[in-house]
Amino acid sequence: MQNGAHGVAKEQPRLTLYIILTTAFLSLCFLLSLSSSFHSSPPYSGSNGIRPDPRLFPSSSKIAADTSPPSVAYLISGSSGDSRRILRLLFAAYHPRNRYLLHLDSLATQSERDRLALTVGDVPIFRAARNVDVVGKPDFAYRRGSSPMASTLHGASILLRLSGAWDWFVDLSVDEYPLVTQDELLHILSYLPKDLNFVNHTSYIGWKESRRLKPVIVDPGLYLVEKTDMFFASQKRELPKAFKLFSGPSFSILSRSFIEHCVLGTDNFPRTLLMYLSNTPASLSNYFPTILCNSNLFKKTIINNNLLYQASNDTSKERRHQLDSKEFTEMVESGAAFARVSTFDDAVLDRIDHELLGRAHGEVVPGGWCLGDSGDNRSLCSVWGDSGILRPGSGSERLERRIVELLSNDWFRLHQCIAE
Repeated sequence: MQNGAHGVAKEQPRLTLYIILTTAFLSLCFLLSLSSSFHSSPPYSGSNGIRPDPRLFPSSSKIAADTSPPSVAYLISGSSGDSRRILRLLFAAYHPRNRYLLHLDSLATQSERDRLALTVGDVPIFRAARNVDVVGKPDFAYRRGSSPMASTLHGASILLRLSGAWDWFVDLSVDEYPLVTQDELLHILSYLPKDLNFVNHTSYIGWKESRRLKPVIVDPGLYLVEKTDMFFASQKRELPKAFKLFSGPSFSILSRSFIEHCVLGTDNFPRTLLMYLSNTPASLSNYFPTILCNSNLFKKTIINNNLLYQASNDTSKERRHQLDSKEFTEMVESGAAFARVSTFDDAVLDRIDHELLGRAHGEVVPGGWCLGDSGDNRSLCSVWGDSGILRPGSGSERLERRIVELLSNDWFRLHQCIAE
């Protein structure tokens, strides 16, 4: 028995060494894949280098560019069976000035991905603006592990290559939905510094330390094409001492300059953190907040609010339900730009479309660029003009009140990267 116990004890260091070497190798491959994704031929289809309709962008002079509204790059992600929800989200968040990258992960079939690309190609305004692309070679992303972080950074790097014109990056899943029109969002963003980052964050780790940070895992989503069980090691590791960890929800609104810092920057910390988080159960929720709050360049640009509404009783196990009038009013009056709608049924989304976005079924949200006749049988946006013309409605007033609250009385300075 003693010899057997001694043999098991000898195997433990070997197992630990195997885990360390494996995760280090996977991290290296992951980093190389991220760097190559920006420079190699992009795994997407859609724009094909054709210039957009000049009626949408009548002037490309520097003066016009300096005074034109900002734009947002959206990575819209889903899985098998989510094509319809991705399209609905695209229509609800669409504006010709923005950039959109649609990603169905590898659990979806290639035929589902092809149908999504064909549907996008059949929409006249998408063809005219040339601003919607579909990822052709998908990533695999578990809800836990480091593959969601890899997929987000991969999508961001593609969007950087696709366009040099966008100002903010938003990673939308099919569980989120806009509460304001893009005219309203871009109108408010046009008054803000373009280096601001809207990220919920805290340094209080609590129970996450033992469940999400100290466990050592190998995420098969980084190197396998099919779904398999995640590997959990028996060993735990200590928290880092060279930097302070911060965490928060995965949803955030990030500046282009910060995304470039993470993907293309010369500072080594984003890559150091990438390797540290590559074998943790919750990488994405820690990655961006930790880089922001450990960077002298960016920690003054963070606002501790991601402009996302989430119902207090919203849990992953709750069945889809209808909101009563009080809950709907609370959501609207929150001043949030987006809401987490994973537990909302289609009737709630229909109400958001009708009352907040003014969107008809199967149509994009009308904006100042839409020149169609409301009395015509055709869509209001079947005729288009200058995409730089915005017509914000009441949603911009709600969003303005929310942002003024966040910026007034130095609230955001007092809630930036607090070490607890």
